Amino acid sequence: MSREKRIKKKKLGSYPFVSVVFSVTLALFVMGLFGILLLLTNNLSKIIQENVEVQVFLNKNLSTNERTKIIKTLSVKDYVVRKDGEAQVQLITKEQAAKQFAKETGEDFVAFLGDNPLRDVVTVKISPEFHQEENLSEIKKEIQFIRGVYEVSYMQTLINSINKNVQKIGLVLVGFAILLLLIVVILIHNTIKLALFSQRFLIRSMQLVGATARFIRSPFLNRAIGFGLIAGFISIVLLAGVIHYADAQIEGLLSLVKLEQLGILSATLLVIGAMVGFFSTFAAMKKYMKMSLDELY
Repeated sequence: MSREKRIKKKKLGSYPFVSVVFSVTLALFVMGLFGILLLLTNNLSKIIQENVEVQVFLNKNLSTNERTKIIKTLSVKDYVVRKDGEAQVQLITKEQAAKQFAKETGEDFVAFLGDNPLRDVVTVKISPEFHQEENLSEIKKEIQFIRGVYEVSYMQTLINSINKNVQKIGLVLVGFAILLLLIVVILIHNTIKLALFSQRFLIRSMQLVGATARFIRSPFLNRAIGFGLIAGFISIVLLAGVIHYADAQIEGLLSLVKLEQLGILSATLLVIGAMVGFFSTFAAMKKYMKMSLDELY
């Protein structure tokens, strides 16, 4: 009687739910964590690069209109960083610079010298795609030809160092991402393959009674996609909890990641879970359906 119940309970396409979903969820969760790390690193690198400045020192005794004209000329250049449609060009007058120096050092050199030897400066933030040395050199030459500009300065060594470090970090992270993706795919594939191992005799029984390959595969493939989507959803919920906790511990962490990026990452996890589940199940089914009876044992 008990044997008959066990046979009845074993349906086509059914295999361990908890173990498969747990394994796939764990794999996708780890991949999601790395994806968040990748986004944080990429966005932080972009912020650092977008804060690279070129300092444009102006001639003395320029009128307000002349300074405004220089700022407008620089603001329309395609190499200037724009945020919310506004060019990141800022004027720092010599009076502002003197006050800032006095505040930081506690010494009022203007009172001591009786004059302010500083110059008005326009800071221009340069887009990352123009950070190559030849591009910056051309930008410097172009700005120097603007009427009213005394000198153009930027820290080439620092910019080169930033570019090299960003490239190195990018290559390392991409390498890890590819390796992690391979590990996740292999882990999910092996998990599903082992889960289907218990169904091998049922698959053979269906073949013996004349069921088509498509009829046999369909329940398993549908179940695999469902398991992948469930695991993806659970991993997304876990990631949301981790992000919320991390943001509570590190103020402003979420500001480094855009909501649309998190949305794309979440969708990617769902797609990976469903696709890897589908193709792994398809490959395992194909293997078991071609096995001889001796190989099944």
